[in-house]
Order: sequence, then C-alpha cells, then structure tokens
Amino acid sequence: MFFGMLSCSGQKNEISHETLKSGFTTPPDSIQTSVYWYWISGNISKEGVIKDLHAMKKAGINRAFIGNIGLDDVPSGNVKMFSEEWWEILHAALKTATELNIDIGIFNSPGWSQSGGPWIEPEEAMRYLASSELRVKGPQKFTGKLKKPTEPFQDIKVIAFPVPPEYDHTLTAHNAMITSSPFVKNLSFITDGNPDTGINLPLENEFVIDFESQEPFTLRSLSVYPTKHPILAIANLQIKEANGSFRSIRDFEINRSNPALNVGFNPYAPVVVSFPETRGTSFRLVIKNANPNSGISEIVLSSSPKIEHYAEKTLSKMHQTPLPYWDTYKWPTPPEIENKSLMVDASRIIDISKYLSKDGILTWDVPEGEWLILRTGMTPTGTTNAPAPPEATGYEVDKMSQKHIEKHFNSYIGEILKRISEADRKSFKVVVMDSYETGGQNFTDNFLNEFKQYYGYDPLPFLPVYYGIPVNNLQESDRFLWDLRRMIADKVAYDYVGGLRNVSHKYSLTTWLENYGHWGFPGEFLMYGGQS
Repeated sequence: MFFGMLSCSGQKNEISHETLKSGFTTPPDSIQTSVYWYWISGNISKEGVIKDLHAMKKAGINRAFIGNIGLDDVPSGNVKMFSEEWWEILHAALKTATELNIDIGIFNSPGWSQSGGPWIEPEEAMRYLASSELRVKGPQKFTGKLKKPTEPFQDIKVIAFPVPPEYDHTLTAHNAMITSSPFVKNLSFITDGNPDTGINLPLENEFVIDFESQEPFTLRSLSVYPTKHPILAIANLQIKEANGSFRSIRDFEINRSNPALNVGFNPYAPVVVSFPETRGTSFRLVIKNANPNSGISEIVLSSSPKIEHYAEKTLSKMHQTPLPYWDTYKWPTPPEIENKSLMVDASRIIDISKYLSKDGILTWDVPEGEWLILRTGMTPTGTTNAPAPPEATGYEVDKMSQKHIEKHFNSYIGEILKRISEADRKSFKVVVMDSYETGGQNFTDNFLNEFKQYYGYDPLPFLPVYYGIPVNNLQESDRFLWDLRRMIADKVAYDYVGGLRNVSHKYSLTTWLENYGHWGFPGEFLMYGGQS
C-alpha cells in the first residue's frame, strides 16, 4: 500500500507555461482576487468609482473592500461622508459592482479601526471605571456632596471602608531631607501631593534623588508619577546599609513614552512597584537615560502596600508600541505582607450607594473610625474610530456589549441596507473589521453581575483594587485582576466580534476580520479571530 501511494504521488500533472501565465493575467471568477478600496478624504465621484470598478474587472479583481478613510496629509475633497452626494456615489458603486459580478465588503465603520462613529453616545462607548474619594471620621451623621471624578460619568457604586494603618505614611519634605545630584530647582514639588507641579529631569545620563528620613522608615511600595510629558527611563531604588554602601532594592522601567489613548486611557498613569518590606533611614532613587523634556510630578515612597503595575493590570496603561512581546503582560509574584491590617479587609467594605441622591449628595451614618469613600462610575476611554473623516468620527463602541454593537451596526451598515435597494446592492456581501488599534476598557453595563456569574464571587469588594489598593492581600488582589482581564478578553471576542458576526448574519452578510490586534489589544488572537 505504501509503495502504491508513493507511485501515485510521483505522477506529474503537466501545466504549460502559457496556462500558468494566463491564470495570473486573467484569473477565472472562481479565484477571488481582493483589494482594499480606500475612499480617501472625500476625494471621490460617481464617475470615478464606476471607472475604478471597470478597471478592477479588467484586471481580474472580483472583490473590493470599501473603507472611508480620512488622512490629515491628504487635502479634503468636496464629498462629505453621509451627504446626499456620498450616498449617491455609494449606491452607484454597489449597483455597478452588482452588474460586474464584483463582491463588495464595507468596513463596519468609517476609518480602518475599528467600530465607532458620531452615533455612539458616551453611555455606549468603550468605558473604564473612574472614581473620586473622600475621607470622613465617625461616628457622625455625614451629609455632603461627592464630586464626580470626570464628565461624562455614569454612577456604578459608592463604597466605604476603614482607612488601613500607615495608609498615609510616606516620605516627604516634612519628615525627610530630599536632595538631588545634579541639583534641580523646586525638588520639594515631587512630594507635595500636587499632580500639577513637578520637576524636569536634567539632561545628564544619571539623576540621583536621596531621601534621608528623620526616623527609621519601613518601605513597601514606590509610585512614580510622570509630568504630562512622555518619559522613558530606567530606574533603580536603593537603601543605604550600615557600612555606608547602597544596596539595590528594585530595578524597574519608567515607560510612559506614548500618551495616545489607544495604548491606555490614563496616558500618564503612575509607575508602581512593590517589594518586601525594607526598613532604613536613607533611600536613593537613580534614574538613567531619561529622554529630553521628561519630568517627574510625584515620587511616593510609602509604608502602605500597593499593587504593582496596577495601571497595566487594569488596562489603563498598555504596551507603548504596536507589538507587545509574549511576556509583556507577565508580572512577578507580589511579596507577602506579614501585617494583614495594612490592607483593606473585604468583609469591611460597605456598599452605601443607596444613600447617594441623584444630585450627588451622600447622607450616611458614619461608623466609628476613619473611612475612605469611593464614588465609582464609568466614563468613556476617549478612543474614536480612525482614521476617519471628521464628520464621521465619534466614540468607539463598547467592545463588551452585544446590545451596543447591534446599535452601531444599525446606525451605519443598517442605513446602507435601508437606503439602497436589495436589487442594487446584491454585490454587498461582507462586513469588514480591520486591525484592532483601539486600546482597552475595563468596565461595561451590568459588569458586576456578569462577573459574579462568570466566577462565582462578588467583585464589589475588590473595586479598590482598580486603584492599586490591595484587598485582603496582594496575591488575592492580583488574582482578581487576572479574572478581570480574562473576562474582558472573552467579551471582546464573543460580544464584540461574535456580536457583529451575529447581527451581520441576520442580513445574510458574512464578516471578514484581521485576526490580530496591536496598539493596546486586550484579547487573544485565536479566540478573537475565531469568532468571525
């Protein structure tokens, strides 16, 4: 049997050079040769699209994907997207393609990434969990206004928990001598608690900041807040030993080099590192190879534990280039903290949402002790569909909601189906999703209930973890953040790609997806692509 198979496989089907050549120059209709057909910056006409299609047919191209693109470096034409002239041109394109038997795909939104437009309202957009905080002491009957952290804002929960001991224990100009080499002006700005002040890093390759504490200080975390300028540098935190030499505590990178929203909705989020408790009186931060025009707003050397890289772990800051490596989202195991009282006890977190009025007034009987109140809610990440004409640009739709995905489909693709007769648009067969370049989100409608159904535990006590505040312990907080990212990845695949596929199928349309993402991709390629 083996030799028989070998003999058969050895036979050759002779194909002449002319046959091979003609297959390339005039491919049969059974071979789909596809192109992206970009309509750039309104430089289109009815006559032009008809000529394009005839040229495609002549060249053997039998499938074209229409993308309405807006480029800053291309002068704008006279045809505004969604104008009557634009609709007439699209109608002519679909009708001509139908006559020529050319299949047409249309990008599911203006621009090539990804799914959005001016029809997306803030409450339908990609969103993240924002919060404002207030400290109160009890016992007392508290009545006061809780400010919104931003606008627009959708309330989720108001929670309160006892302030852990050493929560505010940090090194500042009030309890330590802070010096630098080389000398810089206004060095005290880096510990004044004001995010709007800071220092510019000197141009030297190495910048050293020394903190000399008045009394022995226990250090458990370091947070570096950049100024509102891109920064890329390497850093090393050290402690002075009894013999006068400095020992390294932790090497880390300060990378906030790309402020674009599609790599993080908090462009200048703090860089946070955590380590086993270290006690001493003299600490040194060495910053090397910082780029020009970069600066530091705050340096927080704290006795309070913090969740390392919580900004990255909540997707508020992601890999700064389009191509993350396999280990980009892997982090070291957090240290054990012996004193459990330093972290928030999940059992003592109280949901006080019912005491907040519609106008933001909280009326609450505060128990004994000092309490931290968080008013949490959703706000848009700010990412928009791009690059699209200005009149066709709007919020990116929520990637974790099939309901909002369907509204997005109906507002654009659905309008095409309504306006252009079925007979004239038989060529329209594919809804296109190009490369994912829109970053992450970490909340959506009904998220708390869905999370509980997913994992079998209540996420509400872990909401402080979104802001780097450990609940129960660092390990458990990290596991919650893993569950959070896992659920986001699942929903981006099944609710976004799967949701767009499902609504497309209702109208006998297929979907075509670039099976990868970059610039803040929050999912898994195989799962993501598999839903198309």
